[in-house]
Amino acid sequence: MTMAERNRRIVLAARPEGEPKASDFRLVEADVPMPAEGQLLLRTLWLSLDPYMRGRMSAAKSYAEPVAIGEVMVGGTVCEVVESRNTKFRTGEIVLAYTGWQDYALSDGAGLRKLDPAEAPVSTALGVLGMPGMTAYTGLLNIGQPKPDETVVVAAAAGPVGSLVAQIAKIKGCRVVGIAGGAEKCRYLVEELGLDAGLDHRAGGLGDRLAKACPKGIDVYFENVGGAVWDAVFPLLNMFARVPVCGVVAHYNDQALPPGPDRMSLLMRNVLFKRLTLRGFIVSDFAAQAADFRREVGGWLKEGRIKYREDVVHGLEKAPEAFIGLLIGRNFGKRLVKLR
Repeated sequence: MTMAERNRRIVLAARPEGEPKASDFRLVEADVPMPAEGQLLLRTLWLSLDPYMRGRMSAAKSYAEPVAIGEVMVGGTVCEVVESRNTKFRTGEIVLAYTGWQDYALSDGAGLRKLDPAEAPVSTALGVLGMPGMTAYTGLLNIGQPKPDETVVVAAAAGPVGSLVAQIAKIKGCRVVGIAGGAEKCRYLVEELGLDAGLDHRAGGLGDRLAKACPKGIDVYFENVGGAVWDAVFPLLNMFARVPVCGVVAHYNDQALPPGPDRMSLLMRNVLFKRLTLRGFIVSDFAAQAADFRREVGGWLKEGRIKYREDVVHGLEKAPEAFIGLLIGRNFGKRLVKLR
């Protein structure tokens, strides 16, 4: 670090109305902070961009506090320790942190996890071996409970969560159908990840195509999207089907209820007579399974049974544009910002 270096930070400038805009973010600079006794100075190497961040931009009640106007946008990071006044960490060590959209941050060491670059590329701690990967693993296995020969359908199947859900379901002996946006992503699902079918939700007639791909109906549906994808899946759910609800990205920018008839009675009637399980979850619900996740998925990764894809943009200043694109499906794999 040079004495002239500054700490660039991207802060929330305004709460979005509908889709976020570039003007909802602001890039500011400040002095690089100096660590006090017991603290570390961390330099961000990698920043994770994830759909949940859209909710943090809103003041609406949620499972976590919103980002305040003028505060740094939140986010998982991989950082280098550039100065340590904490005996538990050494300069040069690489850690998983949650320091947000900025070049530098101070930490007292709480919540940090040391990473070994010899075990796996450190960027995977934000993707397949990080929060998205654990979301896939815990949501599918705890709520979806896939069994051999069952049919599993995965929304946003080319993304960091959906792609791992789909691959774990294949490992568990299921027939797996992935839904994604665009022909290239659908080819990737079948040709690279080995799914039984990949369906483009942007093409017409999704309901009919999904019915043909799932002749025995759907036993597990991993929900990442909502909207038209849910409309296609819902009639095909089998008796005792399980639906882990991880996200509804199609609705994150909604400002009001969608127009149309009230279908709540139809939903609840099917929940009743089909004995459906629909359960929303947050990855922290299963925090006690973190070691199991890293051991099992890490093993599958080393064995070549799991593949992953990263979508990298370079430079902190690119984060707002990259995040806006993420919300409308412009990413292909785990979207990361490389700062160094």
